[in-house]
Amino acid sequence: MVKRQRLKKRSGLSQRKRNRSLYQEDVVRSSGYGFVAGIDEAGRGPLAGPVIASAVVLKRHDFSVRIDDSKKLNYVARQRAYKEILDRAIVGIGVVSEAVVDDINIYHATMLAMERSVLDLCEVPDLLLIDGNMRLRFDMQQSTIVSGDQKSLSIACASIVAKVTRDRLLEFYDGIFPGYGFYRHKGYATKKHMSAIIEKGFSPIHRRSFHIK
Repeated sequence: MVKRQRLKKRSGLSQRKRNRSLYQEDVVRSSGYGFVAGIDEAGRGPLAGPVIASAVVLKRHDFSVRIDDSKKLNYVARQRAYKEILDRAIVGIGVVSEAVVDDINIYHATMLAMERSVLDLCEVPDLLLIDGNMRLRFDMQQSTIVSGDQKSLSIACASIVAKVTRDRLLEFYDGIFPGYGFYRHKGYATKKHMSAIIEKGFSPIHRRSFHIK
């Protein structure tokens, strides 16, 4: 029993250390920025569904669960993290439909989704921390961070919120457009998804501008 308690304690310490390793916001706050938003997106690569972005402003940093790049977390871990993020942060969501993706291309659709997520916040941020190298069309301070979801706690939170929000939407679409397997692959180009497209044709939420071989 004592050994198990020690292992649990060490695990908690390791988790707090991991969260601190993602925490970069103290650097920008020391420069006078108070309302800092981390921004990330989900859904650039799928064949179906919208691209969704999230802007997250942290009110608290004391997470009891692992916060990391959403791709490094399994389904259960993402759901737990998502719940804590909503309790500890101000969150904005930006959605750009598959029709708009087809109309303006995925790059500009991603930019638009990020901008909409910032506009969805209750207050204008002092600084934007943006995953990747895409600058937004705002007259405000911005810092682009390649692999930002591994370096900034707020960007990591944004990646989780965007991913969970989009996954839940595709799970909802699975009931409206059955037979494509959206619940499982979330619109990505798996073999079963490709086979379903060949058999059934495109659904209303498929992106027509993406080349499907």
